[in-house]
Amino acid sequence: MPFLPAGPRPALARLLPPGRSRDLTADALVVAVGAALSLGGDGGTIVRPHGGATAALFLVPALALAFRRRAPMTVAWITAALAALVWAVEQAAPGTLLQVNADHTLRPPVWWTPTAPLAAYAAMAFPRDGARPVWIRALPVAALLVPVGALGDVLPGSAMRQFSAQETDSIAALEFRSVFAVAVAALIGMYAAARRRAVQALTERAERAERERHLLAERARAEERARLAAEMHDVVAHRVTLMVLQAGALRVRAPDEPTREAAEELRGTGCLALEELRDVIGLLRRDQPAAPPADSGPLPDLSVLVAESAAVGVPVELAEHGDPPPASPAVGRTAYRVVQEALTNARKHAPGAAVHVDVRYRTDGVTLTVRNAAASREPDADLAASGSGMGLAGLRERVELIGGTFTAGPHLDGFSVEASLPAYVPVAKP
Repeated sequence: MPFLPAGPRPALARLLPPGRSRDLTADALVVAVGAALSLGGDGGTIVRPHGGATAALFLVPALALAFRRRAPMTVAWITAALAALVWAVEQAAPGTLLQVNADHTLRPPVWWTPTAPLAAYAAMAFPRDGARPVWIRALPVAALLVPVGALGDVLPGSAMRQFSAQETDSIAALEFRSVFAVAVAALIGMYAAARRRAVQALTERAERAERERHLLAERARAEERARLAAEMHDVVAHRVTLMVLQAGALRVRAPDEPTREAAEELRGTGCLALEELRDVIGLLRRDQPAAPPADSGPLPDLSVLVAESAAVGVPVELAEHGDPPPASPAVGRTAYRVVQEALTNARKHAPGAAVHVDVRYRTDGVTLTVRNAAASREPDADLAASGSGMGLAGLRERVELIGGTFTAGPHLDGFSVEASLPAYVPVAKP
């Protein structure tokens, strides 16, 4: 990407996209060129001034060029109408608009009428309707060529000899230049329109290929998720179920109470692991028919986590807003894990820092924000280095898996973790 110098951008560039700003600049330049050609500069012009009335008449098609993109056919018809009007007036009363019998040196025009090539280009280059045939867009160009090619009827050779005080130019040469300029401008306009259509077609083809590539990647991702779900269901869930059954059997057969309590705790942990594993498998199989929302329940009580942190000396403030909506179990457990991981990181990396937990319930979900201030003392190096270092990354994947959003990063002088979760997530039955 090219380097762009810093600094304030112009107001127009801030309000308009780059392409639109470039088009407006080009249109303004075309209008300025058309006005300059129409006015003809100093007293050497072929147009009779009539106190500025004739100049104002010739400025009409020049100013109409400002609408050449939105109404190109109208601009071309206006220019053709002006050329026909000049021809008709000069036929009826020679010398009314043009200095055909001038007795002083005049500057020869490059072509006539002044804005004819610009209007012809607009008619062919900016079709408002892509299905409109080329011959329809060429009608105003053809109408423009008729009075342009009939200059010999209104501009006699005696006047042409006054141009630049020489006889090397002629009416035929001016007619040729005028017709040639209009025809070339129309052809260039056709080329520009064809090139624009080709670029648009290539862009659409590239976008379509990108969408197809994205769909193929999504299909491959869904197939991989289904394969992982099958592996987890066939292997992990089976092993954890055996562990729960063995723990239950140990609780029944245990000869002493401590062993029975340990076995019961192990069995309860295994059952909780099975529930979470069922949620994960269901999320991975979301391309299959989803389970109905009948298993929705209340969100977990986060005050337990706050009490645990307060018990180890971490000042935590919990603020809840709104009424908790019924939510899928997967959402409730994800919300619990987000707050749990954020509080754990605060204890490890910002000892002594105050932590604020903000929970905002919505009818369609919940937003969790956990912010901690800067550490009041140096963290324990061994404690900070413990863990895999993938806690936040795992949280992000878990939140995005249920359709939520997750952000984490420095905030003011501390750290912030924010997650927005939906209330209900369709989960396929494993």
